[in-house]
Amino acid sequence: MQIVSGGMTNVGRVRTNNEDCFRIVEPLNLFVLSDGMGGEAHGEIASAMAVEAVVKHCQETENDPAMTIFADMPAAWSEKTKRLSSAVHLANKSIYDSAQANPTQRGMGATMTAAWIDGNRLSIAHVGDSRAYLLRNGNLQQLTSDHSLVAEQVRRGILTLAEAERSEMQSVLLRALGAHPEIEVDSEEHTLFGNDVLLLCSDGLTRMVTEPEIAGTLQAEPDPTRASERLVALANEQGGADNVTAVVVHIESERKGWFSWLRGGPRRTAESNGSAGGK
Repeated sequence: MQIVSGGMTNVGRVRTNNEDCFRIVEPLNLFVLSDGMGGEAHGEIASAMAVEAVVKHCQETENDPAMTIFADMPAAWSEKTKRLSSAVHLANKSIYDSAQANPTQRGMGATMTAAWIDGNRLSIAHVGDSRAYLLRNGNLQQLTSDHSLVAEQVRRGILTLAEAERSEMQSVLLRALGAHPEIEVDSEEHTLFGNDVLLLCSDGLTRMVTEPEIAGTLQAEPDPTRASERLVALANEQGGADNVTAVVVHIESERKGWFSWLRGGPRRTAESNGSAGGK
């Protein structure tokens, strides 16, 4: 598999600071996105702490596979999935401890959606309402479940999807990093195939842009960086009510033979950082 990726974050048209943060770590095929909350600069701090904690732990485990795993994990999970979930637990502890030590940071928190690709295996760890999608053969599948009040009401049949999209309670999270000393992390594994497209995004995208529009953009734009830029632009064109971040990852079957050598292989792109967005 060849991995080609790109990302984009933007403050949007309403917010004054960007509390979204993302990182692409190409050598590890690691992709991390967080949306902070807490007001003023605190959400910005929380999302940056979350991303840094996950990236740091994953990098360290590559150098020291014997590092402690900080939560109970199913034995059937791959090492990458266990490590990614462990990293999110560490991110939660980092934000919580910082808020406890600094009264001005009380109430800050963050979402987390992280993906780690190892060969054709995709590991995902998730908390909050930032999302991971997989586009395969033109079909867009949401891989993560939102940990929000309205999403839970939809799952219980209390609200319809249309009612949830109009609800003023969309920003109320049932689970977020930093709210409690311990956190439940949703983790899962998927098998990837050539031509799959992975998308990580904050809710600033999914509240403004419909899933058919997202799928159409991902299919129409083969360059991951330009696709992420186009998705962010769409969110802003349609209101830009929140910070918006998109990370697009293309899974390409490795080209072989003289034609691949002639073309020089796939071009890799990456942007990282991004801060500011908010609940």
